[in-house]
Amino acid sequence: MAQATTMKRSRQREAIVAFLKTRKDHPTADTVYQEIRTIIPNISLGTVYRNLAQLSERGEILRLPCDGKMDHFDADIRPHYHFLCKECGCVKDIEIPYSEQLDITAAESFEGVITSHTLLFEGICNTCM
Repeated sequence: MAQATTMKRSRQREAIVAFLKTRKDHPTADTVYQEIRTIIPNISLGTVYRNLAQLSERGEILRLPCDGKMDHFDADIRPHYHFLCKECGCVKDIEIPYSEQLDITAAESFEGVITSHTLLFEGICNTCM
């Protein structure tokens, strides 16, 4: 959940968010690092990981844990669904309406409060078929 405190401006963080906004392929931290190094040559991999963690914790980007492997990141923070290819590992958006009804249905069999959900479809992408 996003924190209410403000975070000090950072050139590195701004570059990471700007890069993610140009991508629809949900890059990994390593891909983000390789790209940001072309803009900020002295940035460390640890700085990229730390900033991605802070941005996702604050709700400014999405962290997509995929199949217990590397996380992928998405600047599109609206509620939406994703697809993971079990062959090549690509992650893509699935453009179907977000179902608030699913939260309601799940809440009926859960003791607690459900505020949202994430859904990851898995299969084989068109390129790998």
